[in-house]
Amino acid sequence: MRMIVFLTLMALLFAAALPTTPLAAAPTDRVALKGVRTGKAVFDVNVTDAEKLSLYLQVITETLEGLKTQGVRPEMVVAFRGAAVRFVSTDRKSFSADTIDALAEADALIAGLAKQGVRFEACAIATRLFKVDNATILPQVSVVANTFISLVGYQARGYALVPIY
Repeated sequence: MRMIVFLTLMALLFAAALPTTPLAAAPTDRVALKGVRTGKAVFDVNVTDAEKLSLYLQVITETLEGLKTQGVRPEMVVAFRGAAVRFVSTDRKSFSADTIDALAEADALIAGLAKQGVRFEACAIATRLFKVDNATILPQVSVVANTFISLVGYQARGYALVPIY
């Protein structure tokens, strides 16, 4: 009995010693976004792993939603270059089953982002070098002559460059 009383008193003393601070507020980006009405970003995608592509497309989706939630109108472009152009082609014959599954997820994310106004581009130089037929590029993705030129143009128009390698 004495042990129960002792343990109860210890628990009460311990609980009384804990700080009574309120729960922390959810993190925001208000300092970075102070005075910002439009969030312009161009994502330079040059990944060689389909799962990594799906992961980053999920983060881009969260970024789009986060800007909207914080009162900023997003203007986003996702530019695929290098070997990444293979992942936005409907020709999946050379990929493993796991890669095809990851690409199906990426396709769905691209479709959802495109419906929300995100522009997608694929580099024609990369499609030529990696032997990807431009006719097989996903319908939401526009083939442009040179994504390096696109990146220069978007940055000159105030878009922040977000490299994804």
